[in-house]
Amino acid sequence: MRRALLLDLDDTLIADVPAAAATFDATAAYAATRRALDAPALAAAATARAAELWRSTPVYAHSEEIQISSWEGLWCRFEGENEHIRWLREWSPSYRRDTWALALADQGIDDPALAQELGERYGIERRARHETFADVEAALDALDGAWALGLVTNGASCLQREKIAASGLEARFEAVVVSGELGVGKPDPAIFAHALDALGCGEGVMVGNSLARDVAGALAAGLRAVWVNRFGEARPADLAAEVREITTLRDLPEILGGWVHAPIPGSVHAPIR
Repeated sequence: MRRALLLDLDDTLIADVPAAAATFDATAAYAATRRALDAPALAAAATARAAELWRSTPVYAHSEEIQISSWEGLWCRFEGENEHIRWLREWSPSYRRDTWALALADQGIDDPALAQELGERYGIERRARHETFADVEAALDALDGAWALGLVTNGASCLQREKIAASGLEARFEAVVVSGELGVGKPDPAIFAHALDALGCGEGVMVGNSLARDVAGALAAGLRAVWVNRFGEARPADLAAEVREITTLRDLPEILGGWVHAPIPGSVHAPIR
């Protein structure tokens, strides 16, 4: 039986945090063409204000469970009829506007029309910045056939599906699991169990950039884990020695080649809540 190879999406296969930062910068730079202001300070303030507003919502706990970030909330359409998603859909226009209104106010600027415009422009700028990392296609080519490939990503269904479609990678995976569709996200063992069941596998490896969600979640679920450290973070002293670390997916086939016949301890059969 083939083993499952589960891959994370954001900042593993596609750029998310760098794209968000570039989008704040671009939106603030546009604002500077309309008013005399400090664009870098505006971008920093908008990032902070978005996080503050996001944490204040009554659905923040659910957003944390399925992992929708504050910067994703600024461009997500929140499609679907889940009660939390419906609430976010109704609130999001004011969220987008208020993020920039508060950031402008930090520079003494009261301009509701510009705040509204910037709230809408952020989504346009972000959608112009879909980026699949250059090492992804070759790595998937090298692994296809030897492993049952699955994509496991946290976030709102519509937004993650939009990112996947923009990446052009969906056809490379036999199963795509999105926390917003399942109602539970990494690091909960249930999402890994669901992915293995969808692939018809009893064991596998998780590859992702998040130590807390991808790596720790996989280990707790009985999978092996590979940490994709694209941004040069320091390796924690207490990180299990068996967790392999790579900075590029070009190194993934070699690491996995050594695991093809090695036993993977544990199994994943946690129930979906």
